[in-house]
Amino acid sequence: MCFNLAGSDSIEGELLQVFADRYTVFDTRKIPTGRIDPVAGTPLDFRTARVIRDFKLDHNFVLHPGPGALRLAARLCDPVSGRTLEVPTTQPGIQLYTGRKAGVALETQHFPNSPNQAQVPSTVLRPGQVFRSVTEWRFGVNQPSAAPRPDTQSARARSKRAPGRSAATR
Repeated sequence: MCFNLAGSDSIEGELLQVFADRYTVFDTRKIPTGRIDPVAGTPLDFRTARVIRDFKLDHNFVLHPGPGALRLAARLCDPVSGRTLEVPTTQPGIQLYTGRKAGVALETQHFPNSPNQAQVPSTVLRPGQVFRSVTEWRFGVNQPSAAPRPDTQSARARSKRAPGRSAATR
């Protein structure tokens, strides 16, 4: 699912936080290498909430503390409207995709190329085994900020959506 909490034609100015210290590395063909690197000092460091500015992100983040426990994976917030989205999951990873300015995808998952990478959680399901996973999308509203984002006024003026209309799209 892609989310746009502002309801405009752009997610510019929305705040994103991803609860991950590491990400899975891929090669020039976008094939995961099996290497897991820290996010610190990279454009992928969303450990502290910050404005989304890069619209070429397509990365899998390694969530902590580990698979199996329901824990917060990501938080998205539109500071103008106060709308929030929290994504808790039992999955070990979350894919962040910002390829289009109109929305951000937050897809909980096992790591890409898991069957070919021994160092990441397995996706193999044997006969008789049961796979269970929980992901929740928790929507809320905080106190909106007093001043609108500079980019928000022009984006909302171009928007054809009615105020308050849901901006989550499939």
